[in-house]
Amino acid sequence: MSKPPKPGLVRPNLASIVAASTATSRPLPSAEIVKLDVGTPRSRPSTTLKERARQMSVYLEPPVYDQLRDIAHAERAKMHGLMLEALDLLFKQRGARSIRHLTDGDSR
Repeated sequence: MSKPPKPGLVRPNLASIVAASTATSRPLPSAEIVKLDVGTPRSRPSTTLKERARQMSVYLEPPVYDQLRDIAHAERAKMHGLMLEALDLLFKQRGARSIRHLTDGDSR
């Protein structure tokens, strides 16, 4: 429970606060529209991987996922990077082009 107000103490309400602030302040100047000069548009840097790439889900058994996570933690790496490294090794083993070769030039 809140304490009862002290005798003689007037609790202000929102209306009295607004009335007091507008009575003592001088009128505000009229607002004007200011246009922001953005200059010439910059060429956007290359798009993000999320914008360029296609997403693919991989379902891993819990022990496989845990081992991948543990390796990433031990190497202070991201699981995504380790997955790309594994794909690159698979491509090399099968005689296919590497990820770097595919992404540097034409992808087709």
